[in-house]
Amino acid sequence: MTRDLEQHRKGYTVVIARFEELDFQPTPMGDLMLRRRTDAQLGVDIFEVKLGEEFLMSSLFTVAEEELATLGLASADGDVLTVLVGGLGLGYTAIAALRDPRVGAMTVIDTMPAVIDWHRRGLLPVSDALTSDPRTRLVLDDFFAVMRREPEVGAIYDAILLDVDHSPRHQLDASHADLYTEPGLRALARHLTDGGVFALWSDDPPDDDFMVTLSSVFSEARAHLVDFDNPLTGGMSSNTVYVAR
Repeated sequence: MTRDLEQHRKGYTVVIARFEELDFQPTPMGDLMLRRRTDAQLGVDIFEVKLGEEFLMSSLFTVAEEELATLGLASADGDVLTVLVGGLGLGYTAIAALRDPRVGAMTVIDTMPAVIDWHRRGLLPVSDALTSDPRTRLVLDDFFAVMRREPEVGAIYDAILLDVDHSPRHQLDASHADLYTEPGLRALARHLTDGGVFALWSDDPPDDDFMVTLSSVFSEARAHLVDFDNPLTGGMSSNTVYVAR
């Protein structure tokens, strides 16, 4: 469905903004929408995801999502890496991980069938590159439930990259909260190889309390502040990437 915001003037129609609804699905956490809009000022198509009344992500802001993969994998040792990505979204973390030539296999878990379907249908800018790469495996599952379970045989990873919640304090669903506790992180660590890396995206500034929790489980932990240009405000914005091993 395409929606135009139009202004009629002297017999001419001027299109101010254009929204195309690419997909709409009800989910247990609210209505999920993928839409594309054309920004005439920036001269680009912008892909956006909404869950209920919340904007989850936008292709206009992908720097920190990509840095999640770059910073996380930079801390990983080994010539051939097995990677788990929690949260598929628009695909920018996963596609950034594939740029590392050491990545031999990458599993991406998402709990929403619609999100996986978007990429299999090629609806997003990185979809084709992501799904055509033989190293990629898309899995429909609850990442948080997987982390609570004992690892399956052969299912441990050199790096786990997580981008689902807004931050350790602000989750999309209350059932996610236990992961950010000491017991939750110890459960996650069982899914890592010896010396493996856990990296986490956050929309909030570095959280001192979470760093204490992270450091109680991992021998090394660091919070990276990632700055990026914000064309909507004309200034800078920032996200946080936590890296622990």
